[in-house]
Amino acid sequence: MIVLGIETSCDETGISVIRFHQKGWEILSNEVFSQIKIHAKYGGVYPLLAKREHQKKLPLVFQRALKKAKISEKEIELIGVVTGPGLEPCLWQGIIFTQKISQNFSIPVVEVNHIEAHIIVNFIEKNFYFLNSQLPKLMPAISLVVSGGHTQLILMEEIGKYRLIGETRDDAAGECFDKVARILGFEYPGGPAIAKLAESKLKSLKYNIKLPRPMIHQKNYDFSFSGLKTAVLYDFKSRPKKERQSKEYKIEMAREVQEAIVDVLVSKTLKAAKEFKVRSVILGGGVAANDRLRKEFELQLKALSLNFFVPPKKFCTDNGAMVAFSAFFHRKRATKNWQEITAQANLRI
Repeated sequence: MIVLGIETSCDETGISVIRFHQKGWEILSNEVFSQIKIHAKYGGVYPLLAKREHQKKLPLVFQRALKKAKISEKEIELIGVVTGPGLEPCLWQGIIFTQKISQNFSIPVVEVNHIEAHIIVNFIEKNFYFLNSQLPKLMPAISLVVSGGHTQLILMEEIGKYRLIGETRDDAAGECFDKVARILGFEYPGGPAIAKLAESKLKSLKYNIKLPRPMIHQKNYDFSFSGLKTAVLYDFKSRPKKERQSKEYKIEMAREVQEAIVDVLVSKTLKAAKEFKVRSVILGGGVAANDRLRKEFELQLKALSLNFFVPPKKFCTDNGAMVAFSAFFHRKRATKNWQEITAQANLRI
């Protein structure tokens, strides 16, 4: 079966072609057009501009994906398209594009949940034997999906069976990274800039920056990163101009911000893992590419003898492969009633 995946939930236009066969699957193409440079001057994603870019780039990325996969439209047997959650104007561009292909070639469509796709993509480098015989033994699991728009803790019993147990009450972790980077004078997206700065070497720590770990000791599994951003802003404004513009200050602040976010994410996730007696922890979303976060999870989960799944970095950010992969596992709910497909910006898992 040849499955097409279409992702337009935010600022990446992602299209992928995956061939599934008896022995497993093969990613024939996974093309992504990123709008990062376009939105950088706004300090974040501008929805209507993102919508126009998807509209312009979808046909081009689609043809590029087909060419690399060496197939024609007629060979596609199933389409997966993200219908939510995400920015509604952006979601509609992927849906409208999918509807045209489905109508022209009578191809069934699976509506894909963006959050679930970030979870399922963890298994894209496994095989059918693992999924059918080994994965059930590694359940239940706690899934942490963390990105610019989402920070959620999800109890997973099996593929397709989830329970949301905690989420952010305001800013997502990735959003906090972006806002802090803007305060320090760096362009969008902020996560990579903060992570790179935090790795810089210092002879000593001269500014003694201490930031809060929001909600880390509360008994629930919710998150809040708005206050952390505000604490950074207050510290920044309290410093003399020469001090806050110094490289040393920015490095120390980047380190402390990253440590605060990692501490909260890891602490809450481990707390949930212990309470629900899970066998595995699954990490997904754009912030999952952060090396410090990955290393801390590896260290802590090894001590607890829990299995840890984290996607290759190329599958952490939004892409079509995670959509096609998710669509395949939900192929039984595919529909040819393309007119009924609709965007659900606030779709829950």
